[in-house]
Amino acid sequence: MSNVKIFSDSTSDLPQGWKQTYDIGIVPLYVVFQDGTYKDGVDITPEEVYRRVAANGALPKTAAPSPADFIAAFEPVIASGGDVVYISLSSALSSTYQNALLAAGEFPEGRVRVVDSETLCGGIALLVMKAARAAAKGHSSKEITAMLEQCRRRVETEFVVDTLDYLYMGGRCSGMQNFIGSLLKIRPVLRLIDGAIVPVSKVRGKKEKAVEQMLQNALANVSEMDQELLIVAHTLAEEDAKFLEKALREQTSVKEIAVIHAGCVIGSHCGPATVGLMYMR
Repeated sequence: MSNVKIFSDSTSDLPQGWKQTYDIGIVPLYVVFQDGTYKDGVDITPEEVYRRVAANGALPKTAAPSPADFIAAFEPVIASGGDVVYISLSSALSSTYQNALLAAGEFPEGRVRVVDSETLCGGIALLVMKAARAAAKGHSSKEITAMLEQCRRRVETEFVVDTLDYLYMGGRCSGMQNFIGSLLKIRPVLRLIDGAIVPVSKVRGKKEKAVEQMLQNALANVSEMDQELLIVAHTLAEEDAKFLEKALREQTSVKEIAVIHAGCVIGSHCGPATVGLMYMR
């Protein structure tokens, strides 16, 4: 039995089977509507988020877990003699990392280690699985943290949104960009670079063309891909996810290609029918 418990937050969107197999702890972020505050993946589903946005024309706000949330999650592990490694959503996108650091400071030095993933969704999941498998092999929290800090810059995360509306309403796309993008059917391929979302390709036409471009971006690096795990993540984009999974199985030698469903916080910023591709160099 490992003495190190791995934690992440709900934006890692880990499948339930992975959480159970490796005893991974999840600290949920919050989705805030006018009528109340809900824990991501606990009190509300992505489908409910999209239904409310369609009905009201306004996005929910999202909020980081508080330091008290993290303390409550970590305390039982520390009290039982274990150590914690927590892998957070990119600090460039949320205060989740900072709040976890504040919580870590409430425990004896070195007992809770906090790692900024510098990514989101399946990108975090890649790092969490590296950490969980290392913990299962008996590595210390210090060793796991050092490994993660070396690995995180090798994570590649790209995604394609079906509509610019959510990015626009969330303040991540100007009104003119939204108007022109809708008018000309421009589909951006977005990438996480240094923890921030950056457009790397603009594809005119159907969404399928942008998804194909994202696939080709990944295949251009196939000789450098880590062979253990590759992740396809989506928000109600089953067909796109199946297309990518099939193509990647045929054109790479990666041992495991997992398809995961992105949760409420990711969906609140990207919208339904978003699909992403995450791997490690």
